[in-house]
Amino acid sequence: MSYINKPKVAHPSLPTNSLGMTRRQYEGTMSTLCAGCGHDSVTAAIVEACWGLAMPPEQLVKLSGIGCSSKTTAYFVSGSHGFNAVHGRMPSIASGANAANRGLTYIGVSGDGDSLSIGIGQLVHVIRRNVNMLYLIENNGVYGLTKGQFSASAYVGTKAKRGETNSSPPIDPVLLALSLGATFVARSFSGDKAQLVPLIQAGLRHNGFALIDVLSPCVTFNDHEGSTKSYVFTREHYHAAVEADFVPPAAEISVDYPEGESLPVSLHDGSRIILRKLDPNYDPTDRSAAYDYVAQKLKQNEYVTGLIHIDGTDNTEFHNLNRTPKAPLNSIPYEKLSPGAAALDKLMERYR
Repeated sequence: MSYINKPKVAHPSLPTNSLGMTRRQYEGTMSTLCAGCGHDSVTAAIVEACWGLAMPPEQLVKLSGIGCSSKTTAYFVSGSHGFNAVHGRMPSIASGANAANRGLTYIGVSGDGDSLSIGIGQLVHVIRRNVNMLYLIENNGVYGLTKGQFSASAYVGTKAKRGETNSSPPIDPVLLALSLGATFVARSFSGDKAQLVPLIQAGLRHNGFALIDVLSPCVTFNDHEGSTKSYVFTREHYHAAVEADFVPPAAEISVDYPEGESLPVSLHDGSRIILRKLDPNYDPTDRSAAYDYVAQKLKQNEYVTGLIHIDGTDNTEFHNLNRTPKAPLNSIPYEKLSPGAAALDKLMERYR
């Protein structure tokens, strides 16, 4: 159960980072997700990334909304701060926390349902404000907690497990972020640990809003004709539906393929997705070229993975833009935060 901690027994020869901490110390509680869920692979990548960066757990803040993806924050870095928001409202909580204490590192974990439907207005504004945080979307094309309805990232023609066909066009989070001016945009696959871990580390070190869209297969509700994750499935064979209260165990999907090449990946139901890893010569600093490239490959049913866009010269990070103090607000003395009516009147004179 999610409230049961993992055993703390660790072999004395386990490698440690510069803080003297093992990977085990960056884990959280036991996962209650379905066996084979891609989200657990994302959790493992976050653990590896935080351990590799030697991140002090007490300096990390984990935030989430509602959904299978939002359970992920319970499964890594148990010694950190955490907040589970209501459905789709995590970005505003993250913005407020970041505004109050800029000295912490923020990770938001969400899903395609949480971010692209009820929470899309919040996602738009956290990108627009360029809040300094890493925002992971665990994208599987369905609402897993409520038995597999289509999410906003499901493609037209996608067939649900129960037989209905999606007729609504998808929202692609990468194209959305590029069009809104996001300063760090990436996409990866949950099973590509070699690519995902360094992307997470780069996102954590980026000064501004960093979005990583992670294609994360749903082992239970991805029996589709077409896509459940913003790309078109090529159907290979039919799998009979199982009872909703029984999920057969499956192995997590992992991949390894060279940069610049594409790879068809078979999912749990036998269908396929096509991933294309960016070429080493790809220039991620050109926003317009990045948008055109991603859109072109989507038309070919290929999903580009890697660091798609980064703006290292941009100075619109939330705190820079709003000229906030260097010290966290919770460390500023009350008399400075509230200097009184006389000081406020003197300040306002300059605007009269």
